[in-house]
Amino acid sequence: MFAWLDLLIQLLVEKVFKISMSTRLGSSIHFFFYDTIKIVILLALMIFAISYIRSYFPPERTKKILEKFGDITGNIMASLLGIVTPFCSCSSVPIFIGFVEAGIPLGVTFSFLITSPIVNEAAFAILLASFGWKIALVYVITGVIVGVIGGILIGSLHLEKEVEEYVYQIQTGEVEIEKMTAKDRAKFAWDNVKDIVKRIWIYLLIGIGIGAIIHGWAPAPVLAKYAGPNNPFAVFVAVVLGIPLYSNALGTIPIAEALINKGVGMGTALAFMMAVTALSAPEMVLLRKVIKPKLIAAFVTITGTAIILVGYLFNAIAHFLV
Repeated sequence: MFAWLDLLIQLLVEKVFKISMSTRLGSSIHFFFYDTIKIVILLALMIFAISYIRSYFPPERTKKILEKFGDITGNIMASLLGIVTPFCSCSSVPIFIGFVEAGIPLGVTFSFLITSPIVNEAAFAILLASFGWKIALVYVITGVIVGVIGGILIGSLHLEKEVEEYVYQIQTGEVEIEKMTAKDRAKFAWDNVKDIVKRIWIYLLIGIGIGAIIHGWAPAPVLAKYAGPNNPFAVFVAVVLGIPLYSNALGTIPIAEALINKGVGMGTALAFMMAVTALSAPEMVLLRKVIKPKLIAAFVTITGTAIILVGYLFNAIAHFLV
């Protein structure tokens, strides 16, 4: 699909920069420019398409839809809606309050909160550009499964008392759902493209830059030995290391791509990415405003365990996906 771009960047490196592609520097420069252009192209297309779909699911409508479901069906619907209504950690608190105020079960709420940051149009676009449609699709499916299972388990613990009392007392009131024409939705999608690219370009460049360094300079045998699919502890360590960090999928996927190219297990790299996006320390700080430490601990433990299992699954089936 991007063979033309690969050739173009090779010419840029060798003819303009006068650097051989066989050198580490040439390989790193090629990785940086090739991945940046490729990802931006797919990112813009995917954000526009999914944003158009998302225009049908504003937070108010999402809340109304979830009010109609309970039990496992509610968890599945919440995770699926999390794909097309992604949020960042800064919006976790108001969304949580809105769902609780609407009477949506706690487990269903957490299914949405788990899936939403892991799976979104931007992450899918970069995964598609970096790894192909098979891995991108399996990543989406497993992200939904993590959300469903995590929400079901959290709901089964009956930890409603671990939500701060004031949350139940908040009355947000009804918000009118704006009606949009096809032209309005196209404008919404295009504005979303500009807004997301404007907000994430620095994360993207940093992630691709780190990936380029790893691609050109990291010792492949060492990484393959300690973080390859044959190391039984690699996924666990990757998730534990990922939890305290803060980034989004856009910044971590290029790093995961470079690590995988160096021999790191696919599941190990993707589990690290999931841990960073779903269980970042800043999100836990924000959630502490509405839930108590016991529920936060359950959230981190259950979601982290699910991500670890997904990582091992990815490592086990990796050869079927490439």
